Amino acid sequence: MEFTLTTESESNYRDLDKMTVGELLININKEDQAVPAAVQKEISSIEMLVNAVLHKMINGGRLFYIGAGTSGRLGILDASECSTTYGVPGDWVTGVIAGGNKAISEAVEFAEDDMEQGWIDLLQHNISQKDIVIGITASGSTPYVLGALKKMQRRRHSYRQHLL
Repeated sequence: MEFTLTTESESNYRDLDKMTVGELLININKEDQAVPAAVQKEISSIEMLVNAVLHKMINGGRLFYIGAGTSGRLGILDASECSTTYGVPGDWVTGVIAGGNKAISEAVEFAEDDMEQGWIDLLQHNISQKDIVIGITASGSTPYVLGALKKMQRRRHSYRQHLL
């Protein structure tokens, strides 16, 4: 797994507290304009991921997002919209967040640092080889997320070995 660290990278906006409201809004807008170009660069990767999710779901699998903090909340938000937006059953897409339901509305400090808990939380949903898990982490280094993805990857490889 390869990630680009974002939260630990140099910031163009170290002195936000010294900016006027107008300067803040201009800078937020400037950063927002970078999003479409970043997405465009990743279209082929996004297409591969969507096709993998589609394949799993067509074959009876479910989609899980796993994250911590704001990243986890975004996964839960997206998961909660899938049944109404796309008409899929409510249990087909699930968001899992470090710190559990409490973390949806408030910070649960240090929940993201547990390398084992993400996998434990996924197991509560009877995760199987049919399912697909997408980790959401701004830094690319959140132990809660990476631990769960590594366990899922190991488990997938063990399924493949049994099938061979």
